[in-house]
Amino acid sequence: MTEELLRELKKITPEEERILSGRGIEKALYMAAETDVVDAQKLLESGKMIQVRPHTRFVHFPRHTHNYIEVIYMCCGSTHHVINGEDVVLRQGELLFLSQSAVQEIYPAGEEDIAVNFIVLPEFFQYGLSMMEPEENPLRSFLIDCLRGENQASGYLHFQVADVLPVQNLVENLIWTIKNRYPNRRRINQATMGLLFLQLMNYTDKLQTEENDGPQKLMIAVLSYIENNYRDGGLAQLADQLHYDAAWLSREIRQRTGKTYTELVQARRLGQAAFLLSTTGMTVAGISQAVGYENVSYFHRAFQKKYGVTPRRYRQGEKPLQPSPQI
Repeated sequence: MTEELLRELKKITPEEERILSGRGIEKALYMAAETDVVDAQKLLESGKMIQVRPHTRFVHFPRHTHNYIEVIYMCCGSTHHVINGEDVVLRQGELLFLSQSAVQEIYPAGEEDIAVNFIVLPEFFQYGLSMMEPEENPLRSFLIDCLRGENQASGYLHFQVADVLPVQNLVENLIWTIKNRYPNRRRINQATMGLLFLQLMNYTDKLQTEENDGPQKLMIAVLSYIENNYRDGGLAQLADQLHYDAAWLSREIRQRTGKTYTELVQARRLGQAAFLLSTTGMTVAGISQAVGYENVSYFHRAFQKKYGVTPRRYRQGEKPLQPSPQI
């Protein structure tokens, strides 16, 4: 992070001055008096879907939830959180995503513990997701659903990515653009968030989730495996890697996603094929081989069943508004 931006973030805010004078948290800044839900309407400017504010130091925040998605980035130092009863220490360069239903408590931070909080409405992510089409990615969709609270996930995503320079640059760009109120900043920020998620999908090995949320951890492991092995990875190899019975794992995947392992792999293959058709000059046969289909005729049938057009017509721009829900 640039020294200029860090110096700006280190400044003692008026709220922190009141806290240091002994007044404690001013609850009305965050939530209605009768609730413990931090309210986006109190933190976001009217009509905005994202806002950034320095993390308030020097004070203990008691247990609370949010009616928005919160993203915390640690600029320097560290902060200690308790999320759904589990201790989480956020260190320099790391990112913490909290779903709306996560119960959070925060211990006091010191003067050199500099973090920023992104207040994000769920609909903010839509542009970033559409920007990344047509490369369908079940892992990305699963994690987005975690944040939206749409797959029974109730906790957090902790990305330990301090050593990943592209992620650090993208977060700094987000902070800089929001704080400096650039023209067209909504689209810039939505696109940057989309790029940030695209980068984070490459580092699920650096992702921590709740220790007691076995199903969520399992599905992240399954979808990460598919992301990295969709060309030739089989269920038996995955079950062996995760030390589960293959039949049990197959049932669990179907229960958690509504799709079979084969359907998830095929969705990832066809999504990648659509991406290659749109962005490269590879032949259709070459793309079929590249995404794991030895039989080009079968690839043609599967692609047309999903997208409603042949690969050739898809490349020419004849794309349905929405892919077929069939896989």
